Amino acid sequence: MNVHRQSSRIVKPCYEGDPPPTTGSICLSVFDTVTYDAHIAVIYVFKPPTTPNEMLEQGLRTAMVEYREWAGRLGRDDEGHRVIFLNDEGVRFVEALADCTLEEAMPFKPSSTLLSLHPSLKGVEELMQVQLTRFFCGSMVLGFTTNHIVADGHSTSNFLIAWGQATRGLEMDPLPLHDRDIFTPRDPPRFEFEHRGAEFMTTRLTDEPQIQLFEPLLAGGCGDNIVVHKAHFTLDFLTKLKVMASSASGIDKPYSTFESLVAHLWRAITKARGLNGYETTQVRISVNGRSRLNPCVPNDYFGNLVLWAFPRAGVKELLQEPLYHAAKLIHDSITNVNDSYFKSFIDFASRKEEDMKDLVPTANMSKSVLCPNMEVDSWLRFPFYDLDFGGGNPYIFMPSYFPVEGMLFLLPPFIGDGSIDAIVPLFEQSLVSFKKACYSLD
Repeated sequence: MNVHRQSSRIVKPCYEGDPPPTTGSICLSVFDTVTYDAHIAVIYVFKPPTTPNEMLEQGLRTAMVEYREWAGRLGRDDEGHRVIFLNDEGVRFVEALADCTLEEAMPFKPSSTLLSLHPSLKGVEELMQVQLTRFFCGSMVLGFTTNHIVADGHSTSNFLIAWGQATRGLEMDPLPLHDRDIFTPRDPPRFEFEHRGAEFMTTRLTDEPQIQLFEPLLAGGCGDNIVVHKAHFTLDFLTKLKVMASSASGIDKPYSTFESLVAHLWRAITKARGLNGYETTQVRISVNGRSRLNPCVPNDYFGNLVLWAFPRAGVKELLQEPLYHAAKLIHDSITNVNDSYFKSFIDFASRKEEDMKDLVPTANMSKSVLCPNMEVDSWLRFPFYDLDFGGGNPYIFMPSYFPVEGMLFLLPPFIGDGSIDAIVPLFEQSLVSFKKACYSLD
């Protein structure tokens, strides 16, 4: 498949009546500043009939009236605080043509081929980029990139649904809540939990020892020895896995499918890596704070509202203990990221700049290797498949190509039968062992 980009331009909001001033700004919240400072790309595939590019562009211009942040730019205000300038400078809009039919290009596997279906993620000034790639059969791929600092996956999926509504001439519902000043620290502040090593690390700490340890596996250059495997777990397999993970006596209710699957993948990947039994491994798991804060934050809040759970274990302990041991570690760690934890974080992250000057976020997309650790990004509850521009819902939804060893994505397949796809980047030499462990219930 060859993709030819035919045009690239900036698209700006289209207002009815007088446009608003372009001199305003929105201060980033403590949750924005601690998240990944990077663009994330997703791929949507639509079969015919598809909506013309002109209508998609007009719908985007209309949606940005309510979501002005995407048309803005990141910068600093006069006091040096990071802000989103609401200057309406616009988003990148690319039109492209593939030299084949969708059937000839299928299946879309996690490979570098996907990079041609969306604009580059490097050195991007725009906070959002869109690429519409048309196929000879009339199918269309939407490649969509956004800066994570602006919004998390929950907010981004709300925007996409609003874009679809605007394209179909419908009212956008619900409208976004833009107030990022709602996260105020307590007086006096209470640091009830340790946030150094969780959301923050000191600038004196580096990952050089870890990178040097696994440098032989990256001999051909970062990413050359990393393969991205797509594992499919049927509903029947997941049901059996959940029973196994919940088989310990004394628990009030079964562990969730998510907790059970992550526990299984944690053990399978650790085994495939062939790690020393005395090493420690941990999993970074996103936790949405909207329903955990008290009072709850509305689901239409637009921005980032995520912290992380960090279950950890010794390699020997993780592999020798039954599956329910790993599931319990994950469950307990997620449960502890509660209202008290979120408020402790707000207090800690809201301190004076001089108290934070030696700290940087641990969220870092520049790493190519997470071993011996993992990160799991679950997209299972995001309504990405509800996107409809007028020709129906997407046939395929998936992340772009992220060859970061140990960074997993969980997402629901289009068939909607309760199964789950896991995108798993691994060292090439670990793949055979992982496949064997991945589908084993022993």
